[in-house]
Amino acid sequence: MASDSQTKATDRTAPQAGAQTGEVILRTEGLTKHYGGVHALVDCNFEIRKGEHVAIMGDNGAGKSTFVRQITAVEQRTSGKVWFDGRYVDFDGPLAAREAGIETVYQTLALADHLDVPDNLFLGREKVKVRLGPFSILDYKAMREATMRGLERTGVKIPNIRNTIENMSGGQRQCVAIARTATFHSKLTIMDEPTAALGVQETAQVENIIRTLKEAGEPLILISHNMRQVMDLCDRIVVWRRGRICANLRKEETDGQDVVAYITGAKTQPEYEAAG
Repeated sequence: MASDSQTKATDRTAPQAGAQTGEVILRTEGLTKHYGGVHALVDCNFEIRKGEHVAIMGDNGAGKSTFVRQITAVEQRTSGKVWFDGRYVDFDGPLAAREAGIETVYQTLALADHLDVPDNLFLGREKVKVRLGPFSILDYKAMREATMRGLERTGVKIPNIRNTIENMSGGQRQCVAIARTATFHSKLTIMDEPTAALGVQETAQVENIIRTLKEAGEPLILISHNMRQVMDLCDRIVVWRRGRICANLRKEETDGQDVVAYITGAKTQPEYEAAG
């Protein structure tokens, strides 16, 4: 877990959360991000509960990835509040968010091509056998064993974990990035377009991993343009448009045409009309 200095967290809970605070794993209030005069994210109120899989959809530039960068502290928000696992948090960087239990699979994967699977999974949080002043002896055996457990937990099959990432297929690379979330028992997994560059078979493998996370009761935020994928894998769909949330839809109460109407602006839910 991150130290208090890393997260700047307090024991405050989200206002108006009431008895549901223990069920909500992530909540944002008024989350806003400006890049100079560009308002990329405006007044976003969002929540996801434990065990829930939520899709984030919207056109390019709608604010989806910007939202993820704020809650994972890749960037610092302009304004707004974030609660994670029942605590108000103000992470000072992505490492603090990871240590608190938020694992993110970015579109770029954030993998080191010249390193093997265990080295990538433990990059920045290596297991140490002996510390000798400024030098350390790493515990490679423990890291390999933890890697195998993480791969098994998600159903990821990598023939040789000692292979470097640069010698793997796109699907294997994506699976390694996803397995990293399982290795560290994340409290929340975020996937940003995890199958955008994959073929049919590799996409199916990633989707099976997502189903495994669902069966284990682990919450997930999925950013995707793939309507079939979203309807198959998620419980709820939150639509972004021009930096704002414009719809919050239960999967069983909507369909693809309805979602597209919100994405294009043909429809807006009444509670979001004033903000839009």
